[in-house]
Amino acid sequence: MLKILLPMTALLLTTTICKPKQLWPTTSINTFGIALLSLQWFKPSQELTMSFSNYYTSIDYISAPLLTLSCWLTPLMILASQNHLIMEPISRKRTFIFITTLLQISLVLAFSATELIMFFIMFETTLIPTLAIITRWGNQMERLNAGTYFLFYTLIGSLPLLIALLSLQNQIGTLSTYMIQLNQPTMLNTWAHTTWWFALLTAFMIKMPLYGLHLWLPKAHVEAPIAGSMILAAVLLKLGGYGIIRIMPTLNPLSKTLSYPFMVLALWGVIMTGSICLRQTDLKSLIAYSSVSHMGLVIAATLTQTQWAYTGAITLMIAHGLTSSMLFCLANTNYERTHSRTLLLARNMQLLYPLMGLWWLLTSLANMAIPPTINLMGELTIIASLFNWSNITILATGLGTIITATYTLYMLSTTQWGGTPSFIKMMPPTHTREHLLMILHILPMTLLMMKPELIWNTFY
Repeated sequence: MLKILLPMTALLLTTTICKPKQLWPTTSINTFGIALLSLQWFKPSQELTMSFSNYYTSIDYISAPLLTLSCWLTPLMILASQNHLIMEPISRKRTFIFITTLLQISLVLAFSATELIMFFIMFETTLIPTLAIITRWGNQMERLNAGTYFLFYTLIGSLPLLIALLSLQNQIGTLSTYMIQLNQPTMLNTWAHTTWWFALLTAFMIKMPLYGLHLWLPKAHVEAPIAGSMILAAVLLKLGGYGIIRIMPTLNPLSKTLSYPFMVLALWGVIMTGSICLRQTDLKSLIAYSSVSHMGLVIAATLTQTQWAYTGAITLMIAHGLTSSMLFCLANTNYERTHSRTLLLARNMQLLYPLMGLWWLLTSLANMAIPPTINLMGELTIIASLFNWSNITILATGLGTIITATYTLYMLSTTQWGGTPSFIKMMPPTHTREHLLMILHILPMTLLMMKPELIWNTFY
């Protein structure tokens, strides 16, 4: 673990003392080095024990894929933000990289924490850098409103979680995730334990987010700069799923009855948010609502608590992290040229940017979960495990899959084909940096297609 944390801490120092002209190359090389070092964490996914462990942190088959994803996304965020920050003074560029690195450190510590209270502290720590990125580097004035929504939705769910964790500590004397599994708390069907059950899960449901608690997400995505949208969609939402997977073993047998409303909301949300996507005119908002739809499947899977469901949930989280991050990058390339997020004002882009058209096609196909993508692996495993749990879920998951394909094709056809808007007279060309960014999203997805057991062996 120190092999990764030390270079991250060194990067904080490098950012402050680096020469202005060398700032982007130095930070990009450093973060890519950290990303490559993090690939060694895939080793624990082949084992059923902890690795790289000490008293406070460890890595196992659940956290390894998410940790690697967090490290992989940081250099991509820095690459994607260079054009956005081109007019900023050097001090603000340094601040941006400093905040991004702090966010990466807090995410790594959150995913590797062995104590639930340390996980909670790091879970809350990620709020501060994300809020700074949204409210300082967002584009419109509404970013302050979006930041407030993001902050208060998360904090309202987090206070009951803190109280529930402290009561758990008082009851069994430890908050270690591994000790809790050996020393299960007694769960009775009383009002006190029911309230405690809801308190433990609500914060993670808001973070995922569950349909009905999702209003902060489209606002935060639409107003955030490209780096904010990427890390929010790719990694921060996954903190909720990871938290549910870690906390669920302590909540039996109450979960068998109390999880029904959450299951119904999650599966209903898959259909409803997919339908909302069909009516969107804002490209970033469409991608944000599609995230809610995919995360609904993950919530439903984690609540069934079967090995297949957990495997599918982890697989879909990794697949969605890379796909949605790439979709936001593509939306940003359109925005930087047309200065509008409206779908109808950026039509026929395939004629103007043929190679970008290829990236749009590949990402849309991945979002639709066509074979042989890891998106399909995750969704099929979840659908099969939910069908095993209850036959009627196939109605919601099947309809959700059809709606996902429909709105993805709607997004692709609207942006890539049709008549070129008359106000477009001259468009700047695409840059190698942007194509490199797309390749670095597609590459992990392709490698995982060829060797899926890196994440597929998670539980099964």
